[in-house]
Amino acid sequence: MKVHNAEIVISAVAPKQYPESQLPEIALAGRSNVGKSSFINTLINRKNLARTSSKPGKTQTLNFYLIEDSLYFVDVPGYGYAKVSKTERAKWGKMIETYITSREQLRAVVSLVDMRHDPSVEDIQMYQFLKYYNIPVIVVATKADKIPRGKWNKHTSSIKKKLDFDGNDDFIIFSSETKEGKEAAWTAIESYLK
Repeated sequence: MKVHNAEIVISAVAPKQYPESQLPEIALAGRSNVGKSSFINTLINRKNLARTSSKPGKTQTLNFYLIEDSLYFVDVPGYGYAKVSKTERAKWGKMIETYITSREQLRAVVSLVDMRHDPSVEDIQMYQFLKYYNIPVIVVATKADKIPRGKWNKHTSSIKKKLDFDGNDDFIIFSSETKEGKEAAWTAIESYLK
């Protein structure tokens, strides 16, 4: 998809605040410092529509980005960030769960994992949660530029094994630095918009 128009429309914490639209939505989930904002910015050819922050855990709401007036990217709060209280984390968890399990416009979830490391407990829980609710998942392994290409296979198979990856799901190696995987990510996303 060639993106010329992208804007943040609303930051929501409850269903009554979600946009009233029938446009398809693609949610983005991942650990706080996995590179979600960079992923969004790379896909929409913008430097900083989604704010990248050196402080993980900055996104505390569901941020709806309208892309080309034809779909929404929904950035959900990053999980697994230690400086947030348990009650706050539980609130986010509830908010994410409510959105993912009840939003009819949701077509798929892009689950971002850091390619350099094995998936965290939260990464695995998120993947299992999506599989449990039969929500299409696109796994995106970020920060591929930080690993020599010759080791990509090793890292990929390690991640897939830990996630108990379903071969029917998309798995994309991605780097916001080199734009590796950008086209593949769009292809995967667009396959759920039809």
